[in-house]
Amino acid sequence: MELIRGIHNILPSHNGCVLTIGNFDGVHRGHAEVIRNLVNKAHHFQLPAMVMTFEPQPQEMFKGENAPARLSLLRDKIALLDELEIDQLLCVNFTPSFASQPAQAFIEDLLVNKLGVKYLVVGDDFCFGKGREGNFNSLVAAGKQYGFTVVSTQSFLVGSQRVSSTLIREQLQLGNLEQARRMLGHPFMLSGKVAHGQKIGRTIGFPTANIALKRKVVPVRGVFAVRLFTYDSEEEYQGVANVGFRPTVQGQVCQLEVHLFDFDGDLYGKRVDVELVAKIRDEQPFESLDALKKQILNDANEAKALFSFDAS
Repeated sequence: MELIRGIHNILPSHNGCVLTIGNFDGVHRGHAEVIRNLVNKAHHFQLPAMVMTFEPQPQEMFKGENAPARLSLLRDKIALLDELEIDQLLCVNFTPSFASQPAQAFIEDLLVNKLGVKYLVVGDDFCFGKGREGNFNSLVAAGKQYGFTVVSTQSFLVGSQRVSSTLIREQLQLGNLEQARRMLGHPFMLSGKVAHGQKIGRTIGFPTANIALKRKVVPVRGVFAVRLFTYDSEEEYQGVANVGFRPTVQGQVCQLEVHLFDFDGDLYGKRVDVELVAKIRDEQPFESLDALKKQILNDANEAKALFSFDAS
């Protein structure tokens, strides 16, 4: 997969493609189905299959901290899209100037002149351009004018439910990790680099790997049974993790703290993926570090029991 970072990096050789546009947050099973159909159409036209996405996601620019929580950061999204056999990923910097351009300019300058789109797949609720003046119908009209086909994404059902990033966020907030995993088509992961923390966990017998989440809004909160993976090893480590603000020690930033079972290595500075396997409880304040220590011991025992049940 070729990554094209920004409109300014589109080359004449990129002209001529089949294209889908969207946030693709979480790259869930609905997205995978859309992209599978796009890749098939690309083979039919003998053209590259391209995905256009935005960074930041549009609602993050418009709504700031009131935007929906991300399911996947850009690095994770790129890795997930790469698995779907697309040829090119165009990541557009979503700025106020880009958002305020006329819809017709988006169509003519980007879709027609730069990309030479022959086949376009978008959601029927897709809006673009200044004042959201562009929509699915205006794309269909432009397609007739400039010679490209426009089709809408079809709903993809898991059971009787339509898969959407919104529904997955709701399931994560409820702690329904298995339901979220079924809709995603892959485990829900939080990723980041392990940094030095306050070392409070070490003083009570539960050393933790501290991972800054670098998100304005985090889609989950609480205590979880987890699996941790490093980028430089195929080893899988089991543990228990807290996602939240650590109210017992007056934490100010939402972060991920992972205590691994039977582990005495050094993870500092390493990038890790943490799979949330099952929710154990909500985050809560404790009156003392001793009370926190007792609860973490209970959490760890519950997580170990969950993994033992999984293995049986």
